[in-house]
Amino acid sequence: MLTIIPAIDIIDGKCVRLAKGDYNQKKVYNENPLDVALQFEAHGLKRLHLVDLDGAKAKHVINWKVLEAISTKTSLEIDFGGGIKSEDDLKIIFECGASMATIGSVAVKEPELLFGWITKHGSEKIILGADVNERKIAVSGWLETTDTELIVFLEKHIKKGISKVLCTDISKDGMLEGTSHELYKEVMLKFPDLYLIASGGVTTIDELEKLTENKIPAAIIGKAIYEEKILLSDLEKMILTGNYC
Repeated sequence: MLTIIPAIDIIDGKCVRLAKGDYNQKKVYNENPLDVALQFEAHGLKRLHLVDLDGAKAKHVINWKVLEAISTKTSLEIDFGGGIKSEDDLKIIFECGASMATIGSVAVKEPELLFGWITKHGSEKIILGADVNERKIAVSGWLETTDTELIVFLEKHIKKGISKVLCTDISKDGMLEGTSHELYKEVMLKFPDLYLIASGGVTTIDELEKLTENKIPAAIIGKAIYEEKILLSDLEKMILTGNYC
């Protein structure tokens, strides 16, 4: 069963989307992210991926009030990412209603800090953010690409207790040109017990079906919803079949 996770990316408190993570290619879709979250909930979606793009750039959580508003006004299970660099950041997002934290840059630059968070909060609450550019890890809101290969990066963190990974192919994100099926399939073949969340470029219902065929546990949809390439009404019908959640 594939879990469908809609995404809301935040800049200046507004719902936006970028192209390939480029802050200069920003489009505002809604002034009020809560309205968007309420629409997701009304169509039967249960999860939400909320990204603080301001926080990712500033290196600390900024848009926690958006998180708080959505968590108190909806029943969505929220994973929050962007700008989580310290225990204080983690405390803020959990207190504001996030069920899970997506951690990217810290996993690369301060892995021992991440491992401590896994021990303290449990692997169910910590998602490893593996953003890739040509199969190498990127950090700091995708502004910096490292020399670390994806599979090596995942192997290291799985050995330390990570069980959930959100993998985004930056080259696909926001482009509406399809997603990286081969990349995700390769990851699942290597780590069959991993809860992999595929992200970047999911554009059609057919792609969701292919991800299901490849036994990918979850997928994030962003721009395809906002550009109505994938309709919320169609997602609602898919969830009602019982094959998606």
